[in-house]
Amino acid sequence: MVDCVVVGGGLSGMLVAWELAQAGLETTVLERGEPGRESSWAGGGILSPLYPWRYPESVTRLATWGQARYRAISEHLKAETGIDPEWTLSGLLTLDMDQVATARRWAGEHGYDLRVAEADDVRTIEPSLVSPVDAAIWMPDIAQVRNPRLMKALGRMVQLSGVTVRAHAEVTGLSISNGRVQGVTTAEGTIHTGKVVIAGGAWSAGLLSAYGYTPQVGPVRGQMILFKATPGLLTRIVLSNRRYLIPRRDGRILVGSTLEHVGFDKSTSQEARDALRAVAAQLVPALAGMEVEHHWAGLRPSSPDGVPYVGEHPEVAGLYVNAGHFRNGVVLGLASARLTADLLLGREPAVDPNPYALTAPRQATEES
Repeated sequence: MVDCVVVGGGLSGMLVAWELAQAGLETTVLERGEPGRESSWAGGGILSPLYPWRYPESVTRLATWGQARYRAISEHLKAETGIDPEWTLSGLLTLDMDQVATARRWAGEHGYDLRVAEADDVRTIEPSLVSPVDAAIWMPDIAQVRNPRLMKALGRMVQLSGVTVRAHAEVTGLSISNGRVQGVTTAEGTIHTGKVVIAGGAWSAGLLSAYGYTPQVGPVRGQMILFKATPGLLTRIVLSNRRYLIPRRDGRILVGSTLEHVGFDKSTSQEARDALRAVAAQLVPALAGMEVEHHWAGLRPSSPDGVPYVGEHPEVAGLYVNAGHFRNGVVLGLASARLTADLLLGREPAVDPNPYALTAPRQATEES
């Protein structure tokens, strides 16, 4: 018998397992595929929600908690594992100017550095952008991490912390008795435990559907492409009309992302590839003649208004959920993992848990 089983080996599951291991719990992570290879690997790693002023206060609260800690966590992971997650202070330049008043008000209320950059300032901030850009919203304190490297470092860290990670261990059910979880069933048998955390991303609702309450979490496909450019060609994260360009330290530039409701289909399409290439060339003309090095898709775990489900199941004691981060799994992941561990261990919560409870009211809004 182990103290806790975490179902899902993505960013959320690994962060929860790390939190529990640091608290002294014997923890096992079960991953249906390869750990860290789903949406955690596929995303862009921007440490901010896109258009953060469009989200509920509860999303801002989780994001702010994580943003204040990501640099230190990244440096710790690098020191302990030798793998650098490449925390980089890129800044975020948003070319959409339709909600400037709302953005300024949000930034003032929450203490974010947000400025309106005029044309000359935009050219100074990011010279590679197509001209003319009359104005943009500039947030200089927004950073990024490189998702695959973050997941490699985190995977190594949890193992160093004593967590058992089992790949290709698909959970087929839960063992429940008298309204309390007793274990997790896999093809190889039942693992007995009194605590289970469902952190299965887009698959989380399916894992819970037989147990009286199912969170509204489902897959939304996002396709991205990657250019291998010259280091320094683009230095800022650029966002325009829901599409973004993310420069990595080695010169690679990620371009994303689509929002497609196609179930659990992770295939890519020529149509999306062409559309993303066109966006890239429109924003940064130097990319027009470059070849696409890689094209992939991931399944984001959507939820109403982007507020993740974090808390204990309302009908099964000892069963916890950490899922539904939608496009913001990286920036919200640190806080939601800490909150999950706090609730499971009976500690003082890092943030108010009520907005994230499984039964908390949620309202579907326009996808950002």
